[in-house]
Amino acid sequence: MGEVALLLRTAARAEIMPRYRRLTNGDVKTKSGPLDLVTDADLHAERLITHGLATLFPGCVVIGEEAAAADPELLHRLEDADLAFVVDPLDGTSNFAAGLPPFGTMAAAIVRGEIAAAVIHDPVGDDCCFALRGEGAWVEASEGDLTDLRVAPPTPLHEMTGVASWRYLPEPERSAVCRNLPRRLAACWDYRCAAHQYRLIAGGHCHFLLYYRLMPWDHAPGVLLLREAGGYAASFAGAPYSPRVRGGGLICTPDEAGWQALRSALLQ
Repeated sequence: MGEVALLLRTAARAEIMPRYRRLTNGDVKTKSGPLDLVTDADLHAERLITHGLATLFPGCVVIGEEAAAADPELLHRLEDADLAFVVDPLDGTSNFAAGLPPFGTMAAAIVRGEIAAAVIHDPVGDDCCFALRGEGAWVEASEGDLTDLRVAPPTPLHEMTGVASWRYLPEPERSAVCRNLPRRLAACWDYRCAAHQYRLIAGGHCHFLLYYRLMPWDHAPGVLLLREAGGYAASFAGAPYSPRVRGGGLICTPDEAGWQALRSALLQ
């Protein structure tokens, strides 16, 4: 995935960072609603990455967030592709549009429905997190130094901190989660950027992530990062994460016991 990381870094340097804190009103548009933004940086970065992946891996399927927003039928190509890449050219667009970090660029390689490799690039810090199925997860600094990623040790429920993104939760789960979060856990937040939230938990700096809507470019890279760092991820019903599934919720924790405890505390 070194070539893919270089491609993400190139897109960030060429299309994202030159526009950071330089966007005009015409550079920012809405998609499904006022909280769903897209900028010129998203669009140009995705085109560069898509072209680069098609050149590096002839015949692969590339599903970018913005291309899929324009043509939702693209998502069906993930079902039976021998090799597919899901790409989020600029995760955390709302932060980027506000001139604030964090935001990131993500890609995951999916081989016949299974996540095989992932890269999460931080354009501001200019480093990359990598995960290879069965081979671990690590951070590579811009200077080339490598640091292994490892989730936090098991933690009592009342000491757990993490991310709860309840925006898309349906009822009654929405009310249950919002009611139980301050009663059962130590602290929670939402960076509006899955790229950095997955980096946070994979590096041992928090104890849970909770999501409902599961678009593959948002979660496939991070779930592999978490798994290879020793963590555990499953749907609200307990099913393993699959990039083919778009809903049903997702809870990520350092271990299965923590998942069980968190699910019971928040959803019951």
